[in-house]
Amino acid sequence: MKLRTKATLSAPRSRRQFLAAASASAGGLLLPGAGGLCAAATDVGSTDHFWYRLAPPGPYIDSQRDHKAFGFDDGAVYLSEDNGATWPHRLPFPDADKITFSCILKSGNLLFATLTELFLSTDNLKSCKQIIVKDRKGDHYLPHTPLDPDNPGWYFHPLDGVHTWDVDGTEMLVWGNYCNVLGGAAPINLYYSTDGGQTVKIAFSFGQSPQFQQKGAAAGDLLGDPEIPIVCRHVHSVAYNPAENAFYACTGDHDRADGARGDVHECHWMRGTYDPANDSWDWTVLVSVNSNSRYKSGGINFVDGRLYWASDANGRNGVMPHDRGIFSCDPADLADMSKHTLLFNPEYESANMIIQDGVILSAHYAPASPYDTGFIISTDMGKSWAQYDLKQFGKRSAVRFHRQNAEGWFRVDLRKGWIERGEVLFIKPKR
Repeated sequence: MKLRTKATLSAPRSRRQFLAAASASAGGLLLPGAGGLCAAATDVGSTDHFWYRLAPPGPYIDSQRDHKAFGFDDGAVYLSEDNGATWPHRLPFPDADKITFSCILKSGNLLFATLTELFLSTDNLKSCKQIIVKDRKGDHYLPHTPLDPDNPGWYFHPLDGVHTWDVDGTEMLVWGNYCNVLGGAAPINLYYSTDGGQTVKIAFSFGQSPQFQQKGAAAGDLLGDPEIPIVCRHVHSVAYNPAENAFYACTGDHDRADGARGDVHECHWMRGTYDPANDSWDWTVLVSVNSNSRYKSGGINFVDGRLYWASDANGRNGVMPHDRGIFSCDPADLADMSKHTLLFNPEYESANMIIQDGVILSAHYAPASPYDTGFIISTDMGKSWAQYDLKQFGKRSAVRFHRQNAEGWFRVDLRKGWIERGEVLFIKPKR
């Protein structure tokens, strides 16, 4: 394995200079009579392995697919059909600043969510309607009434960015919520849709953890499924392996005291299969461990039937040093660490990753890394690696990696700390 570490940026600029140049060149939003909302592109930076640029001024670009992009600002949602260059489709939406999730479906449908509500547009944002989630029994699954109305919890917010897969000719949307960090307590679920977002159901609900409940909650206020013993703080990643026709999910974060049960694991790997004839799921827990383990992870990907993931092991409940890195194995060998291949060890926590067309792109968790905005990349499917620190953006963690758009750019959230919304960055690999 050829290893490259901490290569130098070809054109370093301060974050203030970068943003100022972008703002000066774009001049803000323009509203031409027939062309729709538009914005010019920002300056492009470069490393030895990729180009990068901030999203241009305008709507916050929350998701992308091929040539389309979905965005929002303080009072509206937008759809672009040219990778965010113009925004001809606009729908007033008063709660746009509360959006935590969006997905552009193959059909063109747009599914997006605020903290606690889902919405679907089937007509390029001429209109939208609310989608009520169905629970595993087919009943309406409604968000709880929060004790603090300003903190209702994050019901639909994901940490990963790829949520749709072709499953036997049908596009399936599957994701889990990363919650219980900001915005109040929320139950943890895996959601799915097989009809372009028209119907959204629960694929799996996690149990009630006393650690993640509303402040002042009584016994009757506990969140989660009381019939499920498996608990966690939130979902890190969900992915589909077509070679097995199975989904995998991993959760976090630690071991926490839980009364009579003692310390309870929150880091799980689960494997689920979907039966379309009966519209039902079968889930198996493959691994449950403490946080000082490679299984405390995210960024699940499958390439040619092989499993890849990135670890953000931490905590002091185990043998040091922390068991971190980017790993690969046959899915059947997940529980057997002796059969894992360590592809690269960035030394610091990393639990987000995307793989597309031989490019592996991951990132550092900023609060636990000396890098300000650290990226990890291999452009040859793990044969060689490089790490870069885009210091001009300050302390940022990259999450929610979306597949490349029609122009070859990955879309990435830059989060303040690791979860508060910051900027949107686009990365284009060099080949």
